[in-house]
Amino acid sequence: MRKQTVRDIEVRGRRVLVRVDFNVPLEDGRITDDHRIREALTTITYLAEHGAKIILCSHLGRPKGRVDAALRLDQVAERLAALLGRPVRKTADVVGTDAAAAVGAMKPGEVVLLENLRFHAEEEANDPQFARRLAALADVYVNDAFGSAHRAHASTVGVADHLPAVAGFLMEKELTYLGAMLERPTRPFVAILGGKKVSDKIPVIRHLVTKADTLLLGGAMSYTFLQAQGLGIGKSLVEPEMIDLARELMEEARRREVGFELPTDIVVARAPEAGAPRRVVPVDGIPADWFGVDIGPRTRDRFAAIIREAGTVVWNGPMGIFEIEAFAGGTRAVAQAMADAHAVTIVGGGDTASAVDEAGLGERMTHISTGGGASLEFMEGKVLPGVAALDDAAPVGPEDGG
Repeated sequence: MRKQTVRDIEVRGRRVLVRVDFNVPLEDGRITDDHRIREALTTITYLAEHGAKIILCSHLGRPKGRVDAALRLDQVAERLAALLGRPVRKTADVVGTDAAAAVGAMKPGEVVLLENLRFHAEEEANDPQFARRLAALADVYVNDAFGSAHRAHASTVGVADHLPAVAGFLMEKELTYLGAMLERPTRPFVAILGGKKVSDKIPVIRHLVTKADTLLLGGAMSYTFLQAQGLGIGKSLVEPEMIDLARELMEEARRREVGFELPTDIVVARAPEAGAPRRVVPVDGIPADWFGVDIGPRTRDRFAAIIREAGTVVWNGPMGIFEIEAFAGGTRAVAQAMADAHAVTIVGGGDTASAVDEAGLGERMTHISTGGGASLEFMEGKVLPGVAALDDAAPVGPEDGG
C-alpha cells in the first residue's frame, strides 16, 4: 500500500514532528559515522525551504528508560547544524516545559532536536499518554526513520493516532526500492545472504524462496546448510537445531526450481583471528580442527558470474569475518561484483553496508538501506508497524496512469 509523503501535505507555518534515525555510532563521545544524519537532510531541507517549523526526535543507543549523559544528543545536534548550515536547538528533554518553550518560540524554517526518546521508558512501551504529549508539540507527523519502523513505539506508532502522519523522503525511498524488489523485480532476481546465524535469516530465506530466481548463501550461516548436506565443517560455526530446517529450505528451493548456491570452496584458518595460519580447501575438505572464515576464490567467481547476469540483486550479510583483513576477500568480491553489475543493487543490514562503504563502493550501489532489522523484516514479508501507521496515499486509477 502506497503511503502519503511530505509532498502531499501543506507544511508552511506548521509545526512538523519528524521521527528521524540518528542512532549513530559513538566512540569516546564522538560520532564515527554520520551516514544516518546525512540521509535525513533531504527531508529536513525540504521542510525548511517550505516554511515548516521542524521538530526532530530520535533515539540513541539503549539507555533503557533512564537518562544517560553519554547518550545525550548534543553531539548529534552539532553535527546536524554543521551539515545543514543552520542552527539546531537541542532541548533538555523530549516533553515538558523546555521542549514546549523551544517549540513555542520557533519561526518557520527553524530546527529543534528533542532529547533522546529512550530516556523515557514510555517510548518503547508505546505509552498512550507519552505519545499524546509528544504529538501535542506538533500539527503534522512525518516518519523518516525506516530503521525504527519495525518497532511499535510511541514515536513510530503512537503519535500517528493524534496527527496526520506521512512518510519522509528517506522512508519513501526505502519503501520504493525494497517494495519493488519484492513485488516487481527486474529478473533474474538474485538474493545474497550471509552473516552468522541461520536462525536470524530463516524467515527471510523462506520468503525469498517464493520471490527470487537464485539464492547465494555464504558466511557462517552457510556451514549449517553444508552440514545438512552431510559434509564435515570442522570447527566452523553451526546451529545443530537448524539442520533439519536447512534441509527443508533446500528442498523447497529445489521444488520451486529456485537456484540455491552454497560455497564450493572455503578459506579455513587454525583460529578465527588475525595472523592465524590459513588456506583454501574444497568444501568437502575442511580439516576437523580448522575454522571456516570466508568463501573461497572459486565460490567468489561463481557468485560474481551469477551477479553479472542479474537484473536485481539484494544482499544482506557478509561472506566471512570481514572485520579481519585476511578474511575479507569474499565479502569484497561480492561488493565489487554488485558495483560492476548492470542490475538494480540493494544492500541491507548494518554489517553489509559497513563492508560496502569500507570497500569504497557505496556510491555504486543503487540503494543502501538504513534499516538493519527493519529491512530484514520487510524482506520476510512482514508489515512494519511504523509504516502501517502512516496515512495511505490515494489509489492510483487508470486516469492517473495506473
